[in-house]
Amino acid sequence: MTTATRALAMAALCLAGLQGMRAQQMPATPVMYNNDIAVDLACGLWAVPMPVDYDGDGLKDLILLAPDKPYHGTYYFRNIGTADAPFFDKAVKLSDEADEYYRYSEANGVPYVMAPGVQYRHFFKDLYGQADSLAIPDEPSKRFKSPRNRSWNRVDWDGDGDADLVIGVGVWDDYGWDRAFDADGNWTKGPLHGHVYLYESVDGGFGSGGRVEAGGKPVDTYGAPSPCLADFDGDGDLDMICGEFLDGLTWFENIGTRQKPVFAEGRPLVDNQGRRVHVHVEMIVPVCTDFNGDGLPDLLLGDEDATVRLLLNTGKVKDGMPQFEDKGRLKQKADWLKFGALVTPYAIDWDGDGRTDIIAGNSAGDIGLIRNLGGGDNPSWAEPVLLRVGDKPFRVMAGLNGSVQGPAERKWGYTAPVAADVNGDGLPDIVYNSIWGKIEWLKNLGSADGLQFDEPRPVHVDWEGTPPKPAWNWWNPQPGVLVTQWRTTPLVTDWDGDGVLDIIMLDTEGYLAFYKGIKVDGDDMRVEPGRRVFYGTNCSWYSNEWAFKGPTSVYDDSLEGIKDGTTGPLRLNSRKGGGSGRRKLCLVDWDNDGRMDLMVDGLTAVWFRNVRDANGITWLEYKGNVSKANLVNHTVSPTPVDWNGDGVYDLLLGAEDGHFYLVKNPQKP
Repeated sequence: MTTATRALAMAALCLAGLQGMRAQQMPATPVMYNNDIAVDLACGLWAVPMPVDYDGDGLKDLILLAPDKPYHGTYYFRNIGTADAPFFDKAVKLSDEADEYYRYSEANGVPYVMAPGVQYRHFFKDLYGQADSLAIPDEPSKRFKSPRNRSWNRVDWDGDGDADLVIGVGVWDDYGWDRAFDADGNWTKGPLHGHVYLYESVDGGFGSGGRVEAGGKPVDTYGAPSPCLADFDGDGDLDMICGEFLDGLTWFENIGTRQKPVFAEGRPLVDNQGRRVHVHVEMIVPVCTDFNGDGLPDLLLGDEDATVRLLLNTGKVKDGMPQFEDKGRLKQKADWLKFGALVTPYAIDWDGDGRTDIIAGNSAGDIGLIRNLGGGDNPSWAEPVLLRVGDKPFRVMAGLNGSVQGPAERKWGYTAPVAADVNGDGLPDIVYNSIWGKIEWLKNLGSADGLQFDEPRPVHVDWEGTPPKPAWNWWNPQPGVLVTQWRTTPLVTDWDGDGVLDIIMLDTEGYLAFYKGIKVDGDDMRVEPGRRVFYGTNCSWYSNEWAFKGPTSVYDDSLEGIKDGTTGPLRLNSRKGGGSGRRKLCLVDWDNDGRMDLMVDGLTAVWFRNVRDANGITWLEYKGNVSKANLVNHTVSPTPVDWNGDGVYDLLLGAEDGHFYLVKNPQKP
């Protein structure tokens, strides 16, 4: 054998060895409802609504842009209902193109679709085929260090027949980001700002832009103003309604004229029942159009979870404010199974009928039950229903100071639930983590529908001294309770086989830890302080990575930086503040060798093979992503399922777009 041949053979052997380290990668298939029911119309994440009679039947349809992955693209929803009772067919994908800063507006009855600096000339005919650049002097977002939520709108500002340009810009310069609370929980940086600018049409171009004022001072919403301009109150002039980064709308009445608008100070918009108009989550995207054809400008509200709310203008005015009827979320024929955004599933036969159901959390802080209606390996699913505490759906929210990333996240909850019979009464309870990092549980009260729970209870720990907490938390845990990093799964299992439920999860420094369960009587869950008994091999690089960074640097299944024989306690996240936690975990015997392996969020899920136990340590070997798909922007949440009952588990994955994806186990017979 020549030297060159020997080198090639050695290279082939090395490559074979490296490939042996990897998980066999399988497709990730979307899970469908397989059920002819009506569900909330939704389009991945951050829906940007564009109302249009796309099929020419006289009814407004919807084109929605889903700018996030994996459900990325431009989608068409045909209105198969009526003008006053719209109902939509399943989505048809029109294009892979989408961006969160695209915007629909109208001027003198003409629809416009724009992105910052770009106008799509015939969007509803050829979508992105004809893009015209729009040059403006002193583009407003360039005036700031941290601009976001840029929305460009065409509108006839002064009634002269021209299409002027109104731009909304969210400004984060004062807000900053992350870890700015004082010891009393007060945010020490500034608020978000939302500015509105007018560029009047001049000789085919645009003049210098100036800040739009209301009440004698520049308009300033809490981020993301997304201005909508129309004669909302029917008095012949142009009014303005703005959104914000949070969940509400602000009404600015034009107290000037059609030719020279002058806006009164903004007021929170309320509906015709006197209720503040808002969406369920936040990052509101309002769009104005006459949706039902009655000649009055209505509002469509896109939400972070990609649902769309319809507000119909009644034509009435009360206290100087137009009266809108809140028609709730638009509905569609069921298609892809979905539960909000950043969905976190946990598979369990909830009702004891032999079929595996889904308990799931999401970014809104909800926890819901999705019942499996049968169908074996391709189940049919019921519409999600929310768990209740008292007479209200249970929900976790950050409020003003529950998110380490500040008060702009006050309506998020990021629930990560699992199900287990905590108190031994034969009913599945819920143990969950959230945006707060508190590990709590909900006692199942045994209602007929299985949805009624008692108030949250803490998980107790026999700490020695002061309970630990993440160093960046401004608040201190109550004595004897379990607090860890935010948005990470608390795995509840009898890991050591002693008949008592334990918890496996990240500790306050991001290491995977074992919290041994303590047997107690009654409605309590108690564990010992966490011990770092999980060691990693071939995964030293992994501890410093974070899925939010994207596929180029996280879980791309390259072997760069991995060194044979590298050992030590498995640290799944070493980042601080907002970058901490976030790990979504499950246990499953993926290779059917009788040992429970660990799955961690990655591009899909990253397999850590359980290779041995020695001296109280469990050794986990990095094997890479189980799928060739890329579902991640924040995190992917895995849970094992065996829908066909053959004893070999697949993985159900919850993605940021709120949809569910199935990865088959290559060990399937």
